[in-house]
Amino acid sequence: MKMQTNFLCALTLFLSASFGMLHAQDNNVNTEFGVKGGFNMSNLYNNNADDENILYGFNAGVYATLPISDFIAIQPEILFTTKGAELEYNNAFVSGTGKFKLNYIEVPLLVRVNVTKNFNIHAGGYASYLVSSKVSGDGDFNFDEDIDTDDLNKFDAGLSAGVGVDFNPISIGLRYNYGLTTIGKERTVAGTTYTVPDAKNSNLTLYLSYKLN
Repeated sequence: MKMQTNFLCALTLFLSASFGMLHAQDNNVNTEFGVKGGFNMSNLYNNNADDENILYGFNAGVYATLPISDFIAIQPEILFTTKGAELEYNNAFVSGTGKFKLNYIEVPLLVRVNVTKNFNIHAGGYASYLVSSKVSGDGDFNFDEDIDTDDLNKFDAGLSAGVGVDFNPISIGLRYNYGLTTIGKERTVAGTTYTVPDAKNSNLTLYLSYKLN
């Protein structure tokens, strides 16, 4: 939980300090269409979250920036993104690394605010659809098995927030996604209801975008 808590606290403080600068800057938003991709650091969280379970991956897709005022725009995106978690195990019997991989088509919808001409903050939500999943392991036991997506919750949704720096036509940024949907399905067996896996997605991404127009 530390990764998402620290990032959200820092972003909140920055947003509070930034809004007073808006009208003093040359910060007009222009219509943009482009491509983007980045590096993911993903985890699954619950009441016993552990930031050591980070799985590295990527995202790639397209975006549009649609102004609604001089310095505010709506930014929809369509991305392919990887999420999941990694678990290291080491005991008297076995040792190794297991990876739980989830691949989504994700649609963020963000409000983007240009604080200055070259610096923006953005926040909103996302919805995504699970297209594939697998579990793999390296160590005493090596395996690589697909998971039937019907055994998991195919839809995920959550909150997004981040910052970006613009160097026309290239931009770089950092964004955090906080999942609100449990990735496992609820099941009832012998009168007992449970959810496996009983966890939600957590994802920090460093991205690079390129404006095409």
